[in-house]
Amino acid sequence: MDSMFRLMDQEQEVTTTTNRCIWVNGPVIVGAGPSGLATAACLREQNVPFVVLERADCIASLWQNRTYDRLKLHLPKKFCQLPKMPFPESFPEYPTKRQFIDYLESYASRFEINPKFNECVQTARFDETSGLWRVKTVSNAESTRTEVEYICRWLVVATGENAERVVPEIDGLNEFTGEVIHACDYKSGEKFAGKKVLVVGCGNSGMEVSLDLANHFAKPSMVVRSSVHVMPREVMGKSTFELAMKMLAWLPLWLVDKILLVLCWLVLGNIEKYGLKRPEMGPMELKSVKGKTPVLDIGALEKIRSGKIDVVPGVKRFDGNRVELVNGEQLEIDSVVLATGYRSNVPYWLQESEFFAKNGFPKAANSGWKGRTGLYAVGFTRRGLSGVSMDAVKIAQDIGSVWKLETKQPTKRSTASHRRCISQQF
Repeated sequence: MDSMFRLMDQEQEVTTTTNRCIWVNGPVIVGAGPSGLATAACLREQNVPFVVLERADCIASLWQNRTYDRLKLHLPKKFCQLPKMPFPESFPEYPTKRQFIDYLESYASRFEINPKFNECVQTARFDETSGLWRVKTVSNAESTRTEVEYICRWLVVATGENAERVVPEIDGLNEFTGEVIHACDYKSGEKFAGKKVLVVGCGNSGMEVSLDLANHFAKPSMVVRSSVHVMPREVMGKSTFELAMKMLAWLPLWLVDKILLVLCWLVLGNIEKYGLKRPEMGPMELKSVKGKTPVLDIGALEKIRSGKIDVVPGVKRFDGNRVELVNGEQLEIDSVVLATGYRSNVPYWLQESEFFAKNGFPKAANSGWKGRTGLYAVGFTRRGLSGVSMDAVKIAQDIGSVWKLETKQPTKRSTASHRRCISQQF
């Protein structure tokens, strides 16, 4: 009996919990992706102190850990650079994934942005009594669990549109006998060579994954459940996106859409005969109203025309190693890649319902960077990295104007630091 208890004592893991409460002079920024970094850099230029919280162990974890190897920026680099620091001139027009990560790491270094990694925000709520935000985080290191509550006047939500993967509920998917992965876990088509792969989704990720699979001699079938706008990435050597932006400066949106669709027809031809039906709403209007980004073709259409990528309708159910489509057709497949997108995770931790909607986006899409009680959002306007930069500049200027006014008073603390909240230790 004694030996049994000694064995149990040896195998039992001892976990200690450390609790702290920290007062932050400036804002707390949740997220160390491009949105959080851009906001932090702009605040640094305003001489406003800040703390950046990041649940992962690196900056830009989505780019570093959840993207495929062949990924490049879809837009020209001048539309993707963050405030105060352009891309190096040596970078190509469409930087690679690795080049973009290098740029972000240089950006963080230049503006002395040092996030607190491995701190996952559990809750954030506004305390009406004190007029301050209370942000609770948890981090686990070996056998120690650390719980920290940050107290601050301003809270910047920078977790972005793509914080959590979306996995659809499809009849029989859980019983499928082959491999099922989300696009965020897909790296390369090399291991799928010779296999029949069903790619569920036809956005930019679905198209690029299908193209990569075809280039590695797999046999991809891409599910196109609804309509989709496919556009050439460039027209006569010019970025289609840049062309659209220039036209929007002078022409109404409906006319820009008409011109873009004519250009698409001239460059790509009739794509509906390949199973790619266009929406009734134009590409720029659809982006503005519903936030749905057009697909910028970088070679997938040619593979579709040649038969190396099959386009199939929606999925009805899975059965063993077979999939039944909505048109009754059945396919034998080896693997499934879910290119079904991402969603915001804000509703899981932010205890607020006035500024953010239930879908995790600000309710006012066009002015969704500033709420009440010191709450801000960056990277939720569905305008890509250029929208991130615009949000970051406005947020830093808004907070900076208050900070500079108040720190002129001799009774105010003006050093850029944070300190332990002694009065609220727990």
